[in-house]
Amino acid sequence: MDKRAQILLKTLVEHYISDGQPIGSRTLLQHSGLDVSPATIRNVMSDLERIGFIASPHTSAGRIPTQKGYRFFVDSLLTIKPLQSKEIQLIKHELSSPDPQELINSAADMLSQLSQFAGVVMIPKRQTTTFKHLEFLPLSEKRILVIIVTTDGNVQNRIIMADKPYSASDLIQATNYFNHHFAGCTFDEAHQKLHEELLKMQSDINRLMAAALEMSDKVNSAGKENVVIAGERNLLQADDLSSNVASLRKLFELFERRTQLMQLLDSSKQAAGIQIFIGGESHYLPLDECSMVTAPYEADGQVVGTLGVIGPTRMAYERVIPIVDITAKLLSNALSTN
Repeated sequence: MDKRAQILLKTLVEHYISDGQPIGSRTLLQHSGLDVSPATIRNVMSDLERIGFIASPHTSAGRIPTQKGYRFFVDSLLTIKPLQSKEIQLIKHELSSPDPQELINSAADMLSQLSQFAGVVMIPKRQTTTFKHLEFLPLSEKRILVIIVTTDGNVQNRIIMADKPYSASDLIQATNYFNHHFAGCTFDEAHQKLHEELLKMQSDINRLMAAALEMSDKVNSAGKENVVIAGERNLLQADDLSSNVASLRKLFELFERRTQLMQLLDSSKQAAGIQIFIGGESHYLPLDECSMVTAPYEADGQVVGTLGVIGPTRMAYERVIPIVDITAKLLSNALSTN
């Protein structure tokens, strides 16, 4: 793409982001600063449309950027606008709590407040839990109380329904076997070792321990949110999203289920910095009219999560990108200080 075409595409995208209306050749000529004829503008627009960077809505003679056009704009033409010092100070002030969970909640709020879209923060996974000891106690013929104590002092008491009766001596044997072979193991290590044992011998005791581990995993993950979302209602005010109720419903289903959102954030942890997902590029966001800007954040030099902003594809990327970038850096500093 030659320099003239780049200037026209940049002008078109910025103008469309600003007012949401298809851009005609006359408007482009007025705002591009180029000293060319209207015919030249029209020819360049035809070329850009032919290669898929812009499109003509059926109801208008003007053009709008396509997903491909946004991608080229973001990668090659975007001029970032630094945050004002007062905005940076506001983020610093809000990210001053000694409580990590409060910091994460505040970061999501700041992302939403400054962008006017939805702010999302992936909660760091807890440090790997290891077993200290486990005990099986009989309650009735097939009801067994499982007591699991982890090295961090957490005690879980759960009841499992066995598929066959176990005697008190069976349960003592299972308790001793487990504590001998699995004390000090993480949940994942215990699962792996049990899987290998089950392949060797399909013993009743091993199946009982597998049931106990499965129950413990469910308890360990129950009620733990792994993504904090703030400002979802802001998206109801975004014209590109609010005009399509079916599409908006899909987006709120994503927020409700969170599984795909978590997968997207988790995959972004490996990025060196800002990542931008436009429309369907991520294969996780359900809408072509939706984009997401993400950045990883750290604690003590280790990447522990990802945060970002979800909004319409027609967002002011030059502003959202520094909001996400600065918030990630300041959250990293706050978590590392604490």
